[in-house]
This record gives sequence, structure tokens and C-alpha cells, in this order.
Amino acid sequence: QVQLVESGGGLVQTGGSLRLSCAASGSISNIYTMGWYRQAPGEQRDLVATITFGGVRKYADSVKGRFTISRDNTKNMVILQMNNLKPEDTDVYVCVADGARGTYWGQGTQVTVSS
Repeated sequence: QVQLVESGGGLVQTGGSLRLSCAASGSISNIYTMGWYRQAPGEQRDLVATITFGGVRKYADSVKGRFTISRDNTKNMVILQMNNLKPEDTDVYVCVADGARGTYWGQGTQVTVSS
């Protein structure tokens, strides 16, 4: 099992910044990809950004140029730096870790952007 603990959500005004962190623990040796999805109540999870163990990044078109994902493999952490936030970025952001033994999800952290 892999446990994911997220932090860094909150309330920010339009144009502001937030930094989300996700720390992985447990059976992490087979984790290859880590990242973030976002989910509104009653809707499916949508990709925000992912990063592989080797540093290959993937972003949703809506966040390109504003969000940056990074990873510290020594600390088993993934960071999402979110700049120039917009009201439409409001959602629950959920950390994901994917590897040979399955896909694991965090509890999620709320991000709210006020207009």
C-alpha cells in the first residue's frame, strides 16, 4: 500500500498563487508516475499535471504556462506550483501515484479562487 498526504490548498484571489505538496509513504519503490487531478463534486477527475520518475511532464491544456509540476525522488514528494490562478481553477485537487502495483489516490485538498 501507498499512502499519500496532500497539503497546501486554500483560498486565494484571482491572479494569486498556491503551492500544493504531496508526500508518499509505504510501498513506494514501484511508483513511477506521480501527479495531480482535480475533481468537482459529482464529476469525474480531470488531469491537471503528472510527472514520471525520470522527469517527463504532462499538463492539461488549461494550466499550461501557469502551473509547474516538480518531483523530489529523494523525499518521495511531488509539488504543484500554481500561478495566475483563475476562478475556474476552483476544485478539489487530488494527488495520484501510479506504479506496478496499482494506482493510489490521496484524500484531496480544496483550492478556491475568488473573483
